[in-house]
Amino acid sequence: FVRSVLQNQLLQSAKILNECHNQMLSNFILSAFDWARQVQVTPLRLEYVKQKEYELFNRLLAFANKKQEEIRLLISQTMVEMREELIRAAVDYDIFRKSFSIQEDNSSVDQYQLRHSTEEIQNLVLALLNKTIAEKLTCSILSLRETYLGTLQRCLSSLEKAHQHETHDTDQLAAQDHYSDTQRASESLKQIVNAAYQVQLNVKSSASFVHSMWERLHQFLRSLTLPKAGTFPMTPTEWKTQVAVDLLDSLSDNRLARVICSQFRDRLRQAHVAFLDSLRELESVHTGRLEKNEELFLRLRKILVPRVARLALESTSLKDMILYGMPQLGRELGRGQYGVVYSCDSWGPVAEKGVRCAVKSVVPPDDKHWNDLAMEFHYSRMVPPNDRIVSLVGSVIDHSYGGGASPAVLLVMERMNRDLHTALKMSLTWPKRLRVSIDVVEGIRFLHSQGLVHRDIKLKNVLLDQEDRAKITDLGFCKPEAMMSGSIVGTPIHMAPELFTGQYDSSVDVYAFGILFWYICAGHTKLPYAFEQCQNKDQLWQCVRRGTRPERLPCFDDACWTLMEDCWAKEPNQRPLLGFVYSRLEAIFLSHCHGRIVDTGM
Repeated sequence: FVRSVLQNQLLQSAKILNECHNQMLSNFILSAFDWARQVQVTPLRLEYVKQKEYELFNRLLAFANKKQEEIRLLISQTMVEMREELIRAAVDYDIFRKSFSIQEDNSSVDQYQLRHSTEEIQNLVLALLNKTIAEKLTCSILSLRETYLGTLQRCLSSLEKAHQHETHDTDQLAAQDHYSDTQRASESLKQIVNAAYQVQLNVKSSASFVHSMWERLHQFLRSLTLPKAGTFPMTPTEWKTQVAVDLLDSLSDNRLARVICSQFRDRLRQAHVAFLDSLRELESVHTGRLEKNEELFLRLRKILVPRVARLALESTSLKDMILYGMPQLGRELGRGQYGVVYSCDSWGPVAEKGVRCAVKSVVPPDDKHWNDLAMEFHYSRMVPPNDRIVSLVGSVIDHSYGGGASPAVLLVMERMNRDLHTALKMSLTWPKRLRVSIDVVEGIRFLHSQGLVHRDIKLKNVLLDQEDRAKITDLGFCKPEAMMSGSIVGTPIHMAPELFTGQYDSSVDVYAFGILFWYICAGHTKLPYAFEQCQNKDQLWQCVRRGTRPERLPCFDDACWTLMEDCWAKEPNQRPLLGFVYSRLEAIFLSHCHGRIVDTGM
């Protein structure tokens, strides 16, 4: 009873520990994904913001250059339409009670007071005129707001918020300074926007380009001749009417249009220059941030994630050992560089279903291989069940192996019938080979849909079941793109040229499939002639770098050969997407296996 209770407590502890390890590992990998996305997206966002702002600036500048006549007509029409309304507003304005009093007998007034009151009437009339003209100008270019501003502002905001989030936990004053610096680009963009269509209706505001028109007019109005000090010649109503009429008559629609366009262009250029300066600062900030964090995320990918993955492997193995015990190894099925594969009648969660298992026994010689094995185990466990991927059942660590000096990791997986290398040696029929090629593409597509790159597609990593349907195995080199640190991995003949540079993506699997498809179509496992001449692995790599590819055999038809050539294209962006590869393989399969082309026994 005590043993049972203690074992149950140990199991619960192992489960909790395993959950913690897996959660930490998932968080680390998601952080790596976020970092990789920032590295790719940030330069694109900066370039997009620069391009869109430049387009907006040119469109607004063209508007100012080409629309002067339209603006003149708009001003002229507005002045005619509002003339009576402006005169009434001037008459109704109660200025005399504020400034000075005029008696009905037209007694003498001070010239300074008269000038001051005249300016107030002029300001009132001009403010109302400015408001109407500004509203009509705004309506004439609102389409530019819809075309440029939405995505541009959101993109710029995301760049500024990214840096603000980075400095959130720093000193408050320093964070405010950083925030102020990174917000300058948005403020400069707002100035461009403000110059274009966010016209301030307050005539005293310096943010309005219509105010620039008023300033010019204000200087002109100061030169108007006013009555000399002495007798006031008319009633207050007549005087206010005359001031408004004189003002409206003195305005020139041509001159106003030139002033508006000139001021608009000046403000637009100033805002554009300020925006470019601010964007350069923002770009410098992000470049520094990415460089600063690059070492941290390199350590995350190469050290922290593998260590946590190893802990997760150990806790999972402990849990499986408590639940299911040590798997019973049967006959040897195969042997590799670091491990041996054994048969196993049944084990673990699939024991009740009577599913046959295979046990891959691996003895990692050092910490690096331990970490690689742990990562293989993690990615194999995280992949959802799929008919084209060999499923992993569980794992156990045998600490008694080699007298306890070198523990062996036993990876228990579903058992297959044979690998593709063996099947080709045993003369697998052509229709079945085509079906296998389609299965392999389905498996690679599924891995890519999970964000994983296999990086070692080859004959021995494709296993066949009793019905000769294929599944992909050995995820030892499989990684998410975000976790790939540029290491050179894979089997030389299947390795894409860019793998040797350390800069590659998921298209390396498309290249590897092209080589695999050559073997499938050839129906044998002999090396292509060009590679068979290479004396060693280094020569083989040099041939691949120079563009050497397998030769065309007489048994290849045009459709199969063209597909191979497309898949192993030198430039990654010239290789077809796996969806297109799948469609072309289906067409080849239908044409060869449904009577349109007679099977030649390839």
